[in-house]
Amino acid sequence: MNKLLKTKSVKFGVAAVVASSALSLSGCGETEAKGIAPELYTDSLFAVMKADRTNYTKYVVKRLGPNGANVIKPDEHWQDIENGTLLPAQMFRAGAEAVAEMTDQFTYSLQSKWPINSQNAPKTPVETEGLEYIAENPGENFYGEETLGDTKYFTAVYPDVAVSSACSSCHNDHKDSPKTDFKVGDVMGGVIIRVPLES
Repeated sequence: MNKLLKTKSVKFGVAAVVASSALSLSGCGETEAKGIAPELYTDSLFAVMKADRTNYTKYVVKRLGPNGANVIKPDEHWQDIENGTLLPAQMFRAGAEAVAEMTDQFTYSLQSKWPINSQNAPKTPVETEGLEYIAENPGENFYGEETLGDTKYFTAVYPDVAVSSACSSCHNDHKDSPKTDFKVGDVMGGVIIRVPLES
């Protein structure tokens, strides 16, 4: 069952907006409210994440990888090799961990129905449903709500698409990959952004 939300069902009140995207959010139920719709907020966060990850993949990893100068080598075990650097998924995780240390206004992660690393598998029913939805509906996003502990969250799932051959070949050739036929343009997983809804 698809749990897509209507834009009018939940609104956020924005207390402050600064260049670093520090936002104060509150849920306002069915009433009309000033503020930003949750999907607009998470869509905006995802746009920044996607741009950073795409640029890192296209302009750093692809240029430094097997076809590049190899002065710096992108590798899953980058810490164990001389001149190693993180793969795009590892760079994304490092960013998510750094953000988690700075704010509790949102969290994000990269997950997949076909994870190479089991820690990137979905952990909640909404994550599972969202990843299935974006895989079956290319180009669409998934929006839902879930309660974890005592907190209700707006959870958005965005398609993580193979933007270059560096993405698809890395996954296809990995010994632990459960799926080995990815092509450029395929949905390989999803970016999950979770925002707490305050009452």
